Amino acid sequence: MYLGQGILNPAIPSPDFSPMKVPPMKKYGIPTLLLLLLAPTILRAQQPLSGNWEGSIQIMGQRLAIIVHFENDSTATIDIPQQNAAGLRLTNVRYQHPNMRFELPAGPGLATFEGVLKDEEITGEFKQAGVAGTFRLTRGEPSKEEKIAEPPPPYGQEEVVFSDDTVKLAGTLTLPPEEGRHPAVIMITGSGAQNRDEELFGFKPFKIIADYFTRNGIAVLRYDDRGVGGSSGNTSQSTTRDFASDALAALRYLQTRPDINPRQIGLCGHSEGGIVAPLAASRSKDVAFIILISGPALDGERILLAQAELIMRADSASEKEIKDALALNKRIYDVVREGKNPDEFRAELEQTIRNEINDMKPERRQAIKDPDAYVNARVEAMVKQVETPWFRYFLTYDPAQALERAHCPVLALFGERDLQVPAEMDKTAMEKALRKGENKDFTLKILPKANHLFLTAVTGSPSEYASMKKEFVPGFLETMTSWILKHVTIVK
Repeated sequence: MYLGQGILNPAIPSPDFSPMKVPPMKKYGIPTLLLLLLAPTILRAQQPLSGNWEGSIQIMGQRLAIIVHFENDSTATIDIPQQNAAGLRLTNVRYQHPNMRFELPAGPGLATFEGVLKDEEITGEFKQAGVAGTFRLTRGEPSKEEKIAEPPPPYGQEEVVFSDDTVKLAGTLTLPPEEGRHPAVIMITGSGAQNRDEELFGFKPFKIIADYFTRNGIAVLRYDDRGVGGSSGNTSQSTTRDFASDALAALRYLQTRPDINPRQIGLCGHSEGGIVAPLAASRSKDVAFIILISGPALDGERILLAQAELIMRADSASEKEIKDALALNKRIYDVVREGKNPDEFRAELEQTIRNEINDMKPERRQAIKDPDAYVNARVEAMVKQVETPWFRYFLTYDPAQALERAHCPVLALFGERDLQVPAEMDKTAMEKALRKGENKDFTLKILPKANHLFLTAVTGSPSEYASMKKEFVPGFLETMTSWILKHVTIVK
């Protein structure tokens, strides 16, 4: 939900367009997710390029990690972990030793890389939307085919496909080894187009959760979002209500299986998934329980404004910068909510970005070779994102109504240092809604030092995500598992 700045971004809107996942635009806080997602499509020298090449882009004083996967001399894809992008196909790969060029068609404009291969290293310059920077790649880990396979887990795994009548959804079902009908949990991702592991910065929280639950006798179904992996559809053209339909389709699928207890299927949603789960539960009495991980209990506008202010403070923005950014955010949200033309805020947004350029440190400003192209790319990216059906729905949707109608058992966990879904304000709002709905079985808990991903945080800012140790805070997995086991029957 936090609309921050990135370096590259191949699709609009970005998968990180959410209060859960977007690294903040340090200091400036303009509500634009932007941005340029670039990627290389690499060519080959006379030495074999097949395999993984790892490195980074340096742009405007920032570093963006990238991994390029070469299938052969002229076919490649790129991963950009900080933008939760994987497997992006690179185009126009050209190589004449030692020079190479590769391109990535991106929402804000074509990203081009021109470099030189020498001594197992590729270095060069990239350009996109008026901005220039450098990149560097070195040969990395073996390709997937060359890696030694991990030992199989002590439980079954099955690739499954199901449908909600409008889209096909693909996922992984993990099953405890014992024969019988198992309780099950359906995982629901946060905002943006996420894969079944909800992968971010190389961290796969849903895979880790599924493994822990399944080792404790609980089956888990996790699936790719619309338009990701094996699933059809389009996430940005869908809404939270559509995602609730997907979760219920997953529930109906599990109810048909002889190895799943049809009366003990719950939903576990993270971030926006914490809005989806109560909405689905309010529409079906077959949902046995729900677990909400950093689930918002306030409407999208209040969440967006709160997170923008908190993240900017954590990133040392001045009071004036915070005040100006929030005023512009509110202006944009008013236009979107009232269904007006984005031209209502276009000029103001353009001027804000130009002011930002003028205030940049010289080393950042020098990277902007064409200020007009840079400003235009950011404005157009912002306009496209706020005009999506997803954003319009999310901005005004009030989760309290579904929470009041969800009468199944509820466990809600919040992170003490979560700046994207602030713990105290959301816990208070959620408890109020559950009590108003006369829910008799709910537990709300704030976990110390946890950020939005339930990793141990210093400030809680998303700018910490890429460098953090990818381990859940103590008690996170155990709290969820022990609570589930009190509400289900495990097959012995």
